[in-house]
Amino acid sequence: MSKIVKETEKALKDIITKAINTAIQAGELPEAEIPEFIIERPSNKANGDYSSNAAMAGARAFKKAPRAIAESILSHIDLSNTLFSSAEIAGPGFLNFFLSQNYYSEILKDVIACGNTYGKSDYGEGKKVIVEFVSANPTGPMHIGNARGGAIGDCLASVLDWAGYDVSREFYVNDAGNQIEKFGLSLEIRYLQHFDSSIEMPEDAYHGADITEHAENFIKEYGDEYVSATTEERRRALVDFALPKNIAGLERDLGRYRIKYDKWFKESTLHNDGSVDKVISALKEKGVTYEQDGALWFKASEFGNDKDIVLIRANGLPTYIVPDIAYHYNKLVTRGYDKAIDVLGADHHGYVPRMKAALTALGLDASRLDIVIMQMVRLVRDGETIKLSKRSGKAITLNTLIDEVPLDAARFFFNLREPNSHFDFDLELAAKKSSENPVYYVQYAHARICSIIKKAESEGIVLKTPTDEELALLSSEEEKELIRHLSMLTDEIISAAKAYDPAKITHYVIDLATLFHKFYNAQRVMVDDEGLMQARLYLCKAVKDTINNILTMLKITAPEVM
Repeated sequence: MSKIVKETEKALKDIITKAINTAIQAGELPEAEIPEFIIERPSNKANGDYSSNAAMAGARAFKKAPRAIAESILSHIDLSNTLFSSAEIAGPGFLNFFLSQNYYSEILKDVIACGNTYGKSDYGEGKKVIVEFVSANPTGPMHIGNARGGAIGDCLASVLDWAGYDVSREFYVNDAGNQIEKFGLSLEIRYLQHFDSSIEMPEDAYHGADITEHAENFIKEYGDEYVSATTEERRRALVDFALPKNIAGLERDLGRYRIKYDKWFKESTLHNDGSVDKVISALKEKGVTYEQDGALWFKASEFGNDKDIVLIRANGLPTYIVPDIAYHYNKLVTRGYDKAIDVLGADHHGYVPRMKAALTALGLDASRLDIVIMQMVRLVRDGETIKLSKRSGKAITLNTLIDEVPLDAARFFFNLREPNSHFDFDLELAAKKSSENPVYYVQYAHARICSIIKKAESEGIVLKTPTDEELALLSSEEEKELIRHLSMLTDEIISAAKAYDPAKITHYVIDLATLFHKFYNAQRVMVDDEGLMQARLYLCKAVKDTINNILTMLKITAPEVM
């Protein structure tokens, strides 16, 4: 929360505690240990800016009715030299407190003083967190689900960074296993078909145009050199040729989407450095495996999973879960991250208990791994679901999406809903330049404030830091409501970090833009009263800086002109 908010809440706790102790010393309350009580912000402002249940919490200790306790506390409350103006009793004994005008002034001064760091906190205490997201198979282009996962994962990493964590972004490259075998087979068939059209492509192979393109480019470089090679040599050469190009393409396309990873971690690393074998050995040593039907099984059902799982198939090859276990062990043990967060698709629900079971069996605290499950997204145009790109006639990929809609809209829209909710992405709305489009609405608020400040400067007005007396003039409900919302940014970022939900931030900034427009429509900024004008320009700047901070955090532009 804002430094001022934090200090105010601590001060209120001290005020109430001091009043209870004074009431005890005066004999109005019996000697007793002061029980824990809470301080909260009522949803209804008629109940004050803050409310406390101190009287109700003390009923048992003080052996009196809460209302009577509240009256004793209230009679000894001293609000002089605080940011509170008054207090009252409500209902059965709630203590309600109202903030003074000074509070709002202090919030604004804090926002302006913090500048481009306003909203940041040390909540995460510098703990090391790794966020792994997208991690699309490098055997083809990224689809629309990857577009949502990219926006959610990248913005979540930013939120965690602003909340005080030491954050790393990572892409896990599945460059080993079944999909790479299938990739090699598909490339091989397309390569051989060039020289013998009678060869058929298996139904379960990859049939995309990109496979044919890779094969043709390989032929341009190597000709028929690999026609007579062994299958193993041919496939290896084709994969070694095509896979790096696909990975480079993923990096390029995600870079276009404003996503930059700290590390691209290859699955093959885990096979080559012995990590996969070490995981198998460790699970065997802990006595949590058994052999059945020629396969090696993990007793996952003893660690919270619904059934046991195969680690090594009867043919001696590990299942996909083994390198995944090794990968998470690498993150949490080898590299020493305090927390690993994976952003995965809705088809990974069963994956969560399996992975946590394996980590527990290896002696790790499985709560150090958190999985954010992301639901599917539907693309909608004119109320109709669309699956194909009008331009290419193929499934819409990340690239075709950001060809169709502004990049800012794509990143913002995918973070409008909590990750585990289904989302309809309205292509028409995303491209609209109107207040119906939420990202345009927020950007317009920022541009409008820039315009107000430029207009003031063009008229020879020099922006000054208002005096406390001038800031006290910001007393309308629209102004106070706007400042109250500004004060909650840091708290909202921490809340989003706790919930792994960047949508809390998009909702916050939409509400901020709404409150600004409400203020602007109700109160003129350029008034004759110099002090009030300076105070309102100061408020405008605080809102502008805050919108800019949020959009910067989400890697969305904050235009000065629209």
